[in-house]
Amino acid sequence: MSALICGSFAYDNIMVFPDQFKNHILPEMVHILNVSFMVPKMRREFGGCAGNIAYNLKLLGADSLPMGTVGKDFDPYASWMDKKMINRKHVRMVESEYTAQAFITTDLDDNQITAFHPGAMSHAHINKVSDAEGVTIGIVSPDGKDGMIQHAQQFAEADIPFFFDPGQGMPMFDRDTLCTLIDQANWITVNDYEWQLMQERTKLTPDKLTEMVEALVVTRGGKGSFIYVKGKCHVIPAAKPKVINDPTGCGDAYRAGLLYGLMRDMDWDTSGRIASVMGAIKIECFGTQNHTFALQEFKDRFRENFRYTF
Repeated sequence: MSALICGSFAYDNIMVFPDQFKNHILPEMVHILNVSFMVPKMRREFGGCAGNIAYNLKLLGADSLPMGTVGKDFDPYASWMDKKMINRKHVRMVESEYTAQAFITTDLDDNQITAFHPGAMSHAHINKVSDAEGVTIGIVSPDGKDGMIQHAQQFAEADIPFFFDPGQGMPMFDRDTLCTLIDQANWITVNDYEWQLMQERTKLTPDKLTEMVEALVVTRGGKGSFIYVKGKCHVIPAAKPKVINDPTGCGDAYRAGLLYGLMRDMDWDTSGRIASVMGAIKIECFGTQNHTFALQEFKDRFRENFRYTF
């Protein structure tokens, strides 16, 4: 089986301000705010939902086809994908744009100031699901608005089962569009905050929303996750990390685990637990694509946490 991963590719530029923002912002002057923060250290990480999910699936030994649009500055990322042997046949360059980029500055109180430039991501709709051959499962993750709408419709028309993962893209959709995307999807995956936001934006009850899809997955961070299937709630416990360093990208790692389980016809309880271990491994490392493991190591972690293997 091969998974088509529709979503973003991005550079995450991560900076730490060795002070507190509040010491440099005058509350009474915010209407004419003009500040500059000296950041002595910066990390540039490879990210984006499609890139992260594909990276995690590769660690698990599963085939995937990430699909997204990138800019003229993508060469370092492309070299990284080639090094990790991640297929980039459906990663299309838009020469007039930069790759999507996030600029994140964190102070000593863990407050963050973030600027996000979508760049080439806004052209996601130029890719088509039909461009990829041999696809048996897919996911529509955060990307350009038109791309997410069209890819969901194309998956549905091709009768390819797929996850709808609205993530931070949910505010882009009005009620009718969001309801259509949910109705087209086989499965929905959201975190607990996004689950509440989805109910608010669609004006639908939890029972009605869960009836519209075959499964609804709600992640809850360190509290584990719930998977609602045909009126039954599968309670998935959180796997225990060795250390907590960086939660960024844990959701993408979790989604890769779900896809891996479904690609191998595993039940929801096991698929959810695989996803849980993926999230625990990711949170131990800084960045979204810096963790690594051998498959046997992963199975050992799974057994340690859940006392059975797959």
